[in-house]
Amino acid sequence: MKVTQHLWFEKDMEAAVRFYTSLITGSKLNAISAVAADNPGGPAGGVRIADFTLGDQNYMAIEAGPLDPFNHSFSIMVEPQSQAELDRLWDALKEGGQIEQCGWVRDRWGLCWQVAPKRLRELMDDPDPARVRRVTEKMLQMVKLDIAPLEAAAQG
Repeated sequence: MKVTQHLWFEKDMEAAVRFYTSLITGSKLNAISAVAADNPGGPAGGVRIADFTLGDQNYMAIEAGPLDPFNHSFSIMVEPQSQAELDRLWDALKEGGQIEQCGWVRDRWGLCWQVAPKRLRELMDDPDPARVRRVTEKMLQMVKLDIAPLEAAAQG
């Protein structure tokens, strides 16, 4: 069974989708529908739909006027392998957006992202609870996550 996340944009859906697929390796914009101007449930000017993948995840997006704004109850988590890749994603997503604690950033369209290095997950899966506690305490002090201090915290 195919599972697809669905994002509702008030406006600028195509710009957002093109931006997202340019950021994440292995992503692809599969299709963008033509404007359906005669949709009685949609806004003046029509409704558009996009089909795309981010990495290995399926997404659909709709541009259909205001409904509910994005919030933290749905976010996209990306796990870069390196600090350089993390920095690149963070800098791109925060442009025109808003940064938050612990690797969270809200992009210019209001979508919430968690930019957390793959190494953080590995450190948090450590069987030693003292190491996990030190890593967690260090992470909670950060806005953008930084791998080297997280690893140093794990070592004590």
